[in-house]
Amino acid sequence: MTDFYLNLIVQGAIYGLLIFSIVTWVLIIAKGVQHWRLAKRDRQFTGLFWSAASLDAATALANDASPKARLASVGFGALYVSDGSGANNDLEHSWDRQELLERHLRQQIQKEYHSLENGLAVLASIGSTAPFVGLFGTVFGIIHALSAIGKNASASIDVVAGPIGEALVATGVGIAVAVPAVLAYNFYVRRLKAKALELDNYATDFVNLAQKNGFRVTRNVSQVTDQKSTKIGRVQGAYA
Repeated sequence: MTDFYLNLIVQGAIYGLLIFSIVTWVLIIAKGVQHWRLAKRDRQFTGLFWSAASLDAATALANDASPKARLASVGFGALYVSDGSGANNDLEHSWDRQELLERHLRQQIQKEYHSLENGLAVLASIGSTAPFVGLFGTVFGIIHALSAIGKNASASIDVVAGPIGEALVATGVGIAVAVPAVLAYNFYVRRLKAKALELDNYATDFVNLAQKNGFRVTRNVSQVTDQKSTKIGRVQGAYA
């Protein structure tokens, strides 16, 4: 293998690690912004939810702005479905009121969990493979140095400095890429578990409130009117 290809392999490993580093920091920043926004919106929704006069009044707060808001929206939807109007006689609506509510809440918590989990597998993969990519470049850098020694019949610093330097750079870059990825992965996994526990606790409180309310909620008239107005506005805007 010629010096050109050996040098190309080492540089390819280094550039690959630089790409890994860019992806890592993009994910770190994106996940940080995502968690910050969702936490802020959850705090706002939680304050409004617990200050509502009743569970029926809280139906007007349900939206898609935050995990808890979406969880509440799904919970209210399950309570609407289980209203016992007589039209729902299929298997989907054959559940007990409480079982139906808990089932929908569990499914929504899983959806929120998977949504927050996006990108963590990439961080874990980069954190576990980056040192080996760096080691791969190091091996070929040493091979390049040995090849240069054989060709020049000399082991002087002028002959081995370049290849050995590239080999050490590949090792250092591999470690530098892996450390932030592993730390970020562990941090966001802890945040994810904390958020899942928070949603579980909120779901438990929601079920208890629904139980006190007889597992029935009434659609807020103003909410339905606003939804109809929004839909009409969208249709008018489409034909404008």
